[in-house]
Amino acid sequence: MKLLWLTLGVLSVLSAGSQVRSTKNISAKNPVKNKAAATKKASGSLDNTLLWEISGNGLKQPSYLFGTMHLLCADDAKLSFNLKKAIRVADQIYFEIDMDDMSQMLSALKYARMTDNTKLSDLLTEEEYARIRKYFEKNKAILPFSMMERLKPYMLTSLIGETGMECEKTNGMEMIIMQEAEKYNKEIKGLETAEFQASLFDSIPYEKQAKELLNYIDSIDYHKNNTSELVKVYREQNLQKMEDLTVKTEGGIGEYLDLLVYNRNRRWLQQLRSILEKPTLVAVGAGHLPGENGMIKLLRKAGYTVKPLKNTINPPKTSSEAT
Repeated sequence: MKLLWLTLGVLSVLSAGSQVRSTKNISAKNPVKNKAAATKKASGSLDNTLLWEISGNGLKQPSYLFGTMHLLCADDAKLSFNLKKAIRVADQIYFEIDMDDMSQMLSALKYARMTDNTKLSDLLTEEEYARIRKYFEKNKAILPFSMMERLKPYMLTSLIGETGMECEKTNGMEMIIMQEAEKYNKEIKGLETAEFQASLFDSIPYEKQAKELLNYIDSIDYHKNNTSELVKVYREQNLQKMEDLTVKTEGGIGEYLDLLVYNRNRRWLQQLRSILEKPTLVAVGAGHLPGENGMIKLLRKAGYTVKPLKNTINPPKTSSEAT
């Protein structure tokens, strides 16, 4: 299972802006900016929720779209009343990949390896390689370094991101959703394969990935703060801010957002035209939802009605509060 998270974890961190720049909340001391922000929200900016209902465009029954984060502190990985309901009424659950398919899980390591027997030491100077090796030997890792040095460098970055979580136990929203879905024997499917996801990183030069990994390790405290900021934004379910953080990414993976996020969104939309003929819960990384090329806008442009649903953990007091 952990190896599967290497693929999912990297894509979630990238698509939601893992290398975001720190931003400050709008101060209450600036009423002009506060008023502008309120006006923007009133004029139709994204509601603060991760859960959306999809209807219209010929659908006989609604489906649901949910933004996940593949790795969270266990206490933050919980299901809301409405998300549990969406799982219960859906005929099927679609994740980015089929997490119920053991063959994909077992083959994840194969696809995570660099091609042509490339090793991390081939991509860096001796001194740079030694710094990375020292970091992984000093910190706990799930694999021996002799195996890790053959993985695509962005996969190693994902491993470091996990160690940056300030909690004893971690979990992911996909796993929590799967556990709930098992109660109702829901069918689990995937929009992509682990092979396809891992192949995306073959389009990004390994040398660039290795340099980014080195930069991540050299600036580990900075990136831990960014991880904390990302988790905070996810807890707030603030898709608008998530979009802002993503588009402000400088260097690193910013130039690959089409490859890693937007092109995949468009591929998924084409698949969803037939998938949504049955009531479905589509649960993908939250970074895929907002923006002009995000899933919410793409679905609306395709003729579907996409409306926000409350996604609070505490159950509603009345049925009217559930929507």
